[in-house]
Amino acid sequence: MKKIGIVGGVGWRSTVDYYSEICRRSEDLHLDVKDQEVPLMPEIAIESLDLRKATSYLGEDNKEESWSRFDEYHRKALKRLEASGAEVALIASNTPHHRFIAIVQGIQIPVVNIFETAAREGARIGARNILILGTTLTMVSSTFRDEFAKLGLNAAAPTDESSRRATTALIAELQQGRFEGGANRLGVIARDSIERQFQGNAAVCLACTELPLVFPEFKALSVFASDGLSFINTIAVHVDAVLRIATQDS
Repeated sequence: MKKIGIVGGVGWRSTVDYYSEICRRSEDLHLDVKDQEVPLMPEIAIESLDLRKATSYLGEDNKEESWSRFDEYHRKALKRLEASGAEVALIASNTPHHRFIAIVQGIQIPVVNIFETAAREGARIGARNILILGTTLTMVSSTFRDEFAKLGLNAAAPTDESSRRATTALIAELQQGRFEGGANRLGVIARDSIERQFQGNAAVCLACTELPLVFPEFKALSVFASDGLSFINTIAVHVDAVLRIATQDS
């Protein structure tokens, strides 16, 4: 298997799930083929970044130069992974993918784009409408919406300001490890927004890698249903995509 590089730490709890899911799925894949052998596992390198520093480097979309520190912070992490021998990499966070093209400039190994993988999963399940829930930047990102639009899907964040605030407040609590009641709160936000914007017909894209953490029972699933809602788990689809590349020659 190819060595996998992970840019993590933004935040660290979801990075743990990236690592564990890559290992678990690799183990399952190998045991399905040769159940008498020790499972083949990929070598993995993790560059764990400082969430507070990354957040402080966020720029403004109408000022390209304002993103220079944010882009470089993530690009340097990818370069360190490349230098460590990683043959494929991912950034274990949705928000930096708003700047994906700039960040991967000069990187010689493939870096899996979480926005592209989420959009492909939405198309695979036949969802015509997608509600995007994530950080403020992810929810307003035209880059993310454009990936869905390329595949004929209509994607949008909550139009109601209170729903967007409730989403970012929940993410802040999850980053601090406060999960109690998170699934119910997320369900209320999603259901209200879907009724208002899509007449009740949409899948929910968990477009912040903290959000799937409120559904631990479904963390292995790329798509799952809970309390009448359909969810796309961006961690799971991202992990699946990087493993496809890592195992291509295995």
